[in-house]
Amino acid sequence: MVFWGPALSSNLRRIPWVNSQHRVPLRDQNDRAMMTMQRHNSANRTRRTSGVIALAMLAGLALAGCQTVTGSPTTEAEDNLLAASPANIASLSGVVQSNPNDPQAYNMRGSVFGQAGRNDEALADFNKAISLDPNYAQAYGNRGLIYRKTGKLDQALADYDKAISLDQNYAAAYLGRGIVRRVRKQPLDAFKDFNKAISIRPDNAEAYYNRGLLYQSQKQHQYAIDDFTTAIGLSQNQAEPYVARGLSYMAINDYKAAAADLDDAVSAEPQNLQAWTTRAFAYEKLGDKEKAAGSYARALNIKQDHEPARQGFARVGGKVGQTYQTF
Repeated sequence: MVFWGPALSSNLRRIPWVNSQHRVPLRDQNDRAMMTMQRHNSANRTRRTSGVIALAMLAGLALAGCQTVTGSPTTEAEDNLLAASPANIASLSGVVQSNPNDPQAYNMRGSVFGQAGRNDEALADFNKAISLDPNYAQAYGNRGLIYRKTGKLDQALADYDKAISLDQNYAAAYLGRGIVRRVRKQPLDAFKDFNKAISIRPDNAEAYYNRGLLYQSQKQHQYAIDDFTTAIGLSQNQAEPYVARGLSYMAINDYKAAAADLDDAVSAEPQNLQAWTTRAFAYEKLGDKEKAAGSYARALNIKQDHEPARQGFARVGGKVGQTYQTF
């Protein structure tokens, strides 16, 4: 069976806004999971300083799947706001000042900076952690994530390679390297990395999601659907795997299943532009112009100049100022 070819599905090509550059990636589990304290087997990772104990407590507050009092997961924006709070940053900086030679202290503060989008400060902290401990696999992995997020793919690949050479069971590094290779259109190498990440951490939703994107790009839609289904089961109420699975359902002309997935996508993330636009297209194909127009209208409310939504709204006879039933 041939998995690796150059072209996207012709069915996906007929959806005008769908291509490998425009798909919204599943929000990095690396952003939350990779940038946390992890136990490694090497002896130099067994240090137990008071700074690290305080750091771990702060990490639990800032990064570890924060919950509301109702028990439902917080949003990514809420997590980032908590991570970037002045009190949290000040506490972590205090730990760094008290333990200036502890690479874990810099790695943790860098993790919080990274989650908060303060990439330059994160990079400086990871550089310092690596200068203090050149064999610190997680610091290389975290720095690789910052490089990847900022488009410096060569540096990201080098850091992921180094992290894996130091810890061959570092699932997040295989995942990060696989994403770099997917972006660089090296599907077979990416496929191997995602498989390795899954073998080490079978609960890694993003690895299944990214492997699904590889299958999808090679017209292997049932395999893609299976991986997206697993990602949905593992991820916390995110729109992207629903959108991706919906696209594969559309590629095999199952618009009813696609519409159901896209209903879930917009329910999970009501401000997701791609989810509303793709949902509108699915209902357009089903002949439900009311829901199609309503969904295109919601997309235009998010971004008024979004051309696919503007064109779709016109195709289904949408009228500005008219109210439409979306569900």
